[in-house]
Amino acid sequence: MKQHEVWLIKAGNDLKSAKKLLDGDDPILDTAIYHTQQCAEKALKAYLSFQQKPIQKIHNLGALIDLCSGCDKDFIALLEDAEELNPYDAAFRYPDLILEPDKKDVSDAIEKSEKILSFVKHKIRHLCLE
Repeated sequence: MKQHEVWLIKAGNDLKSAKKLLDGDDPILDTAIYHTQQCAEKALKAYLSFQQKPIQKIHNLGALIDLCSGCDKDFIALLEDAEELNPYDAAFRYPDLILEPDKKDVSDAIEKSEKILSFVKHKIRHLCLE
């Protein structure tokens, strides 16, 4: 299995985790929203891996979008969604004034991370067909 495929599997698992943690009678919203950021991060790193770029140990989605846009300017269209997901790598992970996000915020974050993952998969599929 190629390295970018492993990144895509991990990103997909984060997305599935976020959805499962949101569903049901006892949702776990703080952990669900964390996985949305992780999905987006791993999807962007999958693209960089596909492009044979070094994978830096960074978590900032805006910085990853910048790196991806160095290969394909279309990635700039994801910047707003990435910036909204960016804080969720640390927000709600430790006790604070607000313990967990609203359910709507988690749903929105899932949509954004799914959009980023789908975008990356589409780009990779398209490049494989060339």
